[in-house]
Amino acid sequence: MIKGWTRWLGLAVLLFPALSIAAPGLPAVTVTTNPDGTQDYSMTLQVLAIMTALSLIPAFVMMMTSFTRIIVVLSILRQAIGLQQSPSNQILIGVSLFLSMFIMAPVFDQINEKALQPYLNEEITSIEAYEQAKAPLRAFMLSQTRVKDLETFVEIGGYQGKFQSPDEVPMNVLIPAFVTSELKTAFQIGFMLFIPFLILDLVVASILMAMGMMMLSPMIVSLPFKLMLFVLVDGWNLIFGTLATSYGLGV
Repeated sequence: MIKGWTRWLGLAVLLFPALSIAAPGLPAVTVTTNPDGTQDYSMTLQVLAIMTALSLIPAFVMMMTSFTRIIVVLSILRQAIGLQQSPSNQILIGVSLFLSMFIMAPVFDQINEKALQPYLNEEITSIEAYEQAKAPLRAFMLSQTRVKDLETFVEIGGYQGKFQSPDEVPMNVLIPAFVTSELKTAFQIGFMLFIPFLILDLVVASILMAMGMMMLSPMIVSLPFKLMLFVLVDGWNLIFGTLATSYGLGV
């Protein structure tokens, strides 16, 4: 577990090379002694930039991994079953985070082997480590990004005719295209999950209307049946397996 979190932290650092480059001899904190013997402390802009970027790193890491697709699918699943607060948002986020770590493990292994470890061993510079770390992540995002979405953001950014292949697309174009493709795929999976529960709601509503129980909410009656159906088909196993295989794992 510690090893997995270390790779996440190392990836975050490598994705922000400008923050990890220190000018030679530039201290993080400077101490100035006043004539009266008191001392003033000041921080460099580099440290200030690192502290500011810490609040943005989680968003960048989540948007560049499988987290978006997983959390959207699980949220749609909860809505389809008819459960409002169970599982809670904290549980869904935790499950999505650890499942993302499982899915992204091959990519993180490559980053750890080619970029993080050589950088920690001082075999390569931070810029070289960034380039080495970016390659596996780019390959992952390109494999999950639709060409149409990529072309859309290339056109919006005014890059028409500047790239001969998707491999030449910069990260500022690839990331929004990847997120757009992830959202579309998540909604497609969510639609397929909604259908069986919707059919069950329609059947229960028709039965209640035929029995003259129009004042009884169909959602209340259908909820235990939907839970039973989900458990009988081993729903969590199917959902997690489908999400993992949608990224090519186990294929």
